[in-house]
Amino acid sequence: MTDAAEPAPSERGWGKLLLALAAFLFLPLMPPLRALLPVEETLLLLLPALAACCLVGWWAGGRFLLALVWVGLAAWVLVQPAVPGSFYNLVRGWSLLLAGGFGLVCLLGPQRPFFPRALATLGLALVLVLAMSARGPLTLGRARQAVETEFARRNTESMSMFRSFATDHPDMSKAMLQMGTSPEAVDTELKVLAQAGTTLVPSLLLLESLIALALGWATFHRLSRTRLGVPLGHLKDFRFNDQLVWGLIAGLAIVFVPALDFLGGTGQNLLVFFGALYAFRGFGVLSWFLAPGALAATLFVGFAMLFWPVLSTVAVLGFMLLALAAFGLGLGDTWADWRRRARPIT
Repeated sequence: MTDAAEPAPSERGWGKLLLALAAFLFLPLMPPLRALLPVEETLLLLLPALAACCLVGWWAGGRFLLALVWVGLAAWVLVQPAVPGSFYNLVRGWSLLLAGGFGLVCLLGPQRPFFPRALATLGLALVLVLAMSARGPLTLGRARQAVETEFARRNTESMSMFRSFATDHPDMSKAMLQMGTSPEAVDTELKVLAQAGTTLVPSLLLLESLIALALGWATFHRLSRTRLGVPLGHLKDFRFNDQLVWGLIAGLAIVFVPALDFLGGTGQNLLVFFGALYAFRGFGVLSWFLAPGALAATLFVGFAMLFWPVLSTVAVLGFMLLALAAFGLGLGDTWADWRRRARPIT
């Protein structure tokens, strides 16, 4: 075992972290997101990631009991009975690869910041999955079939809930019909989302995994005084290596160059993954220039509007415009470095 790391005070402030944890655990259970995101039970990603952090923390001189508790909780969640089919076995296998890879990367690169560690973990897990699919019985075609079956099951459940709600609440059903929200329209929308989700499974799974690692890292540094590295900083300071722009360029080339059609959905997945990273960087730029708490308040109001039938369309449109603006700011920050040009007014 390595020498014990110097203890440090626990990270302060559970409020924002608890909100982020709640959003990560419950938003994927909403019907529209269930039809798009590959992992709806995100606890399967979060707990193994947190357990890996606790194990590495114990190796660095932290508390053994903390590692034992979270490893036990992760193991208990992973062995729970699930819906029959191969999809949940895929999710469990991926979560174990992700957690194991993150622990290994943390042990081998203790001086690196969180984000490079997380990207290295995602790359390592993805390479292992591709290698196993090439040599093992579970090919990429069978994995895609398992994903399609899972999305179809979720959509069937969502439509059953929607029809049951419409039967139990006829007044609200009439109001939704007047706004064009019929069962047929909802079913069509869910099928479109499921088709997109099936194509974008790699990128969406990597993004969900990245969030799980970040939340596990942040939670560990609030539970333990042992440090695995520098704790997560503020959103307004988020940036990454500018060379990652080549991932975005590669995605654009694959999508728009006819000679690269044989790569299939690889270009779309590259665009979604790196586009999301740059959008998040753009939100950091916005947070830098806006008044403290203004961006969080705007997002909170937008999410609240999603639950109102009349305002949900406006909220979705607003989120799309905000995401596009954030992407543009984040991508432009690669060359303009907005946060060095001016300081926000305090």
